[in-house]
Amino acid sequence: MSLKGFHIVFITVASLLCAFLVLWSFVIREETNSTATAIGIIGIIGLLAMPLYGWYFLRKAQREHLE
Repeated sequence: MSLKGFHIVFITVASLLCAFLVLWSFVIREETNSTATAIGIIGIIGLLAMPLYGWYFLRKAQREHLE
């Protein structure tokens, strides 16, 4: 698997994990506490950061002609 392909898979899996953390923290979890809220906030940050990182990497890969 190429570096570009690995990154696409990694970003997809990491984004799904962040989405699960947000759902678990704010929807599925019955008892709310500060730890669950913090995990949910980290998940939201990850959901915003992962696609931005993917976009940045793909642009860089195109400039350096990575396959």
